[in-house]
Amino acid sequence: MNTQELDKKYVLQTYGRGDVEFVSGNNATLTDVNGKKYIDFTSGIGVVSVGHANKRVNEALCEQLANITHISNLYHIAPQAKAAEAVVEASGYDMACFFGNSGAEANEGAIKIARKHGERDGEIKRYKIITLKHSFHGRTITTVKATGQEAMHNYFGPFPDGFVYADTIDAIESLLDDHTAAVMIELIQGEGGVELQDKTKVQALEKLLKSKQIPLIVDEVQTGAYRTGEFTASQLYGITPEIITLAKGVGGGVPIGIVMTSLKNVLSAGDHGSTFGGNYLSTRAVVSVVEILSELKSSGALEKTSDYFNQKLEKFYENNKNIFTQKVGVGMMCGLRVVDADTLNKIMSNAKDNRVMVLKAGRNTLRFLPPLTITKEEIDEGLKALSLAVSTL
Repeated sequence: MNTQELDKKYVLQTYGRGDVEFVSGNNATLTDVNGKKYIDFTSGIGVVSVGHANKRVNEALCEQLANITHISNLYHIAPQAKAAEAVVEASGYDMACFFGNSGAEANEGAIKIARKHGERDGEIKRYKIITLKHSFHGRTITTVKATGQEAMHNYFGPFPDGFVYADTIDAIESLLDDHTAAVMIELIQGEGGVELQDKTKVQALEKLLKSKQIPLIVDEVQTGAYRTGEFTASQLYGITPEIITLAKGVGGGVPIGIVMTSLKNVLSAGDHGSTFGGNYLSTRAVVSVVEILSELKSSGALEKTSDYFNQKLEKFYENNKNIFTQKVGVGMMCGLRVVDADTLNKIMSNAKDNRVMVLKAGRNTLRFLPPLTITKEEIDEGLKALSLAVSTL
């Protein structure tokens, strides 16, 4: 049996897979089983931040594999400590880290920290977590419930109590009460359609929450690791959350989830844990990825790549205003609003046929999350292919 037949027979069919099988990659270029090359504007939904088959990351992983990959968190793990140092220093915040394996796990950890923090004062049990409508925070039972999309809540209840949804940033204040443990937001909603929160309103919310001693959790699973130009979008917005969650791009393709928090003394030994979280292999990848991206940031190369990509995407948008209504996003997290859902679906199909990989997100958005190391040549080739894809609509 070929891969597609094996998949259909032995794998639960929870994904609407395209009929493409990739066998290798080089930066933002993928090669399928038939030897055809594709430009990847998705980076595995924001994961492969330093490109496919990055030599420095691969060398670090191979060196680690030759020594030790896993013991357990009952012992000191040097790459884990170095990874924590790397992400904290890159963020500029006074925080400490907990390591898991995914963004959903990172958000679970953030919720646990907020709820335990909410009980530290004793009599009033603070347990409510306020999130935004159209948000996305994960696929576990708890993070599905934290997600402010009703369609995500079908079939899997009963859910944990205590999640409240605000229509907008402005509506959060009216929902705060003595039982509020935290507010959890994405500064840029990725799955919600590359929707940016207003900077002034976010800063006002932060000020309000600090006055009430309510922690702010910022879900940076998709925006972290320089996706927006800074290591965290929180830095871009000029705020200091109490808790930040990271995953995806910070591991460069190796599964990782990180909770960063200034509430360093809330969790005690035994309150939280992970068998695989923070093992030698995943955290060695984090160290390499953060080193590479920090170098690109400090040299100005990251900004140049982002500027070039956005200039070219803007030109593509201007040339196709009969199909797209708005360009949105920041840094290398961009989207084009499409006139309707049917047109978006046709673009997705045509893009694959023209060998360029793109994503779709809520609110009829064509989404772009390219590797941060993408070259000018790959950008040009990908947008040329996308132009062909929309020319036949």
